[in-house]
Amino acid sequence: MSDEKWTKEMTAEEEQSAETVEAAEQPEAPDTDWEQEAAKWKAQAEDNQNKMLRAMADMENLRRRVRKEQEDLAKYASLKIVEELLPVLDNFERALAADREAMTVESLLTGVDMVYRQMVQVFEKEGLQAIEAKGQPFDPHIHQAVMQTQDPDFDSGVVVEELQKGYQFKDRVIRPSMVKVNE
Repeated sequence: MSDEKWTKEMTAEEEQSAETVEAAEQPEAPDTDWEQEAAKWKAQAEDNQNKMLRAMADMENLRRRVRKEQEDLAKYASLKIVEELLPVLDNFERALAADREAMTVESLLTGVDMVYRQMVQVFEKEGLQAIEAKGQPFDPHIHQAVMQTQDPDFDSGVVVEELQKGYQFKDRVIRPSMVKVNE
């Protein structure tokens, strides 16, 4: 072999040997990279877990707040109607405190009528309506037949008389009218 060729082969072998040595030394660098990568992922996992725990705590606080608001709503649901009925109560108290000796039956009836109309206005404002019954066809959804009669002035199945007024609140019947129905 020529020296030059031998030198090239030696150089090639040395390069391979050097690469093998470098390859043997390089695992330390990848290990360091893996450790750093693992530390980075661990930190991110801890951060995500903390965020999840905070979100769960926020959700539980929201549930408590909504539950408290619902309880308060149920507790104070009738507050508005009670506030609107206070003037009616005041007027009844004034009527009871009036001088009984100076009061006439007519003035008492006028006062009671005024308080009655005031109360009806409060209820109507809130959505309470009296159910019309007399002269209407019998409807089992809004009427409760307690008696039957034979009246030639009315058609069959028509309400002849209302024995007790019925009411509906907005679109719901809260008390059907007790009625007498023509056969």
